[in-house]
Amino acid sequence: MKMPNNTVSSALAYFKDELKSFFDASEITQMMQITFQYYFGLSKMDLILNAEKQLSESELLKVIFTVKDLKNKKPLAYILGEWEFFGLKFRVNEHTLIPRPETEELVNLILKENTGNLTVLDIGTGSGCIPISLKQHNKNLTVFGCDVSEEALLIASNNAKSNNVAIELLKYDILKNKSNKFKEPLDVIVSNPPYIPAKEKQLMNDNVLNYEPHLALFVEDKSPILFYDAISDFALVNLKAGGKLYFEINENYGVEVKELMEQKGFKNVNIVKDINDKDRIVSCKL
Repeated sequence: MKMPNNTVSSALAYFKDELKSFFDASEITQMMQITFQYYFGLSKMDLILNAEKQLSESELLKVIFTVKDLKNKKPLAYILGEWEFFGLKFRVNEHTLIPRPETEELVNLILKENTGNLTVLDIGTGSGCIPISLKQHNKNLTVFGCDVSEEALLIASNNAKSNNVAIELLKYDILKNKSNKFKEPLDVIVSNPPYIPAKEKQLMNDNVLNYEPHLALFVEDKSPILFYDAISDFALVNLKAGGKLYFEINENYGVEVKELMEQKGFKNVNIVKDINDKDRIVSCKL
């Protein structure tokens, strides 16, 4: 297709036509709306009402370059450098996973089940989307986030500042420190740890495999619940009596994680399904 002219309608047509052989129509529409909102402040309705609005050459180039990157399977979140999660904006890059709707369900469950002046730790915090969202929606929480990646912690720190949320971030390798005492007793521990066995790489889309951090995604085939084992040991040392532990899980390992928690002595171990009816969360109590 020829390059678009400078109207919004032409740029929209270019976006759709160039990507129609790469994505389905609904996905293209969603990405297009996010892109035009991000770059030009145009809502879904604005795209209709302002179809003949003129874009500058530099604005038009943003559309062209975004389309080019999308063709190369680069996730839109990384192209824009920002993604929405739980109503907040989060900076993301190749050192952080892109926040996903399933994790919003995890945050929502924690907020629903825990109120008051509690101390919470998120293990493997990445962009900081979990602890920042928890603190934003319950100011009474004292919230910590930890990660083994210094680059991820830097992004999380910037996200906390941009969302005007005060949380404490720490570099911490849970696999090496699973038996250590944390700086203070905890009421809630939450984690969305690496949980995809290496053998499943071949089933994954290129936009995930080629761009998102493997450190935050994959575990060895021989130990797919390695992190759940380590984090639950840490929880046994650091949770207060009656404290709660929440995990996001691989849908294929819900039963294994549940059995592991029960073996370690946790009570009220539940597997919670996500909006797509897949096993997605394990929650339990000490």
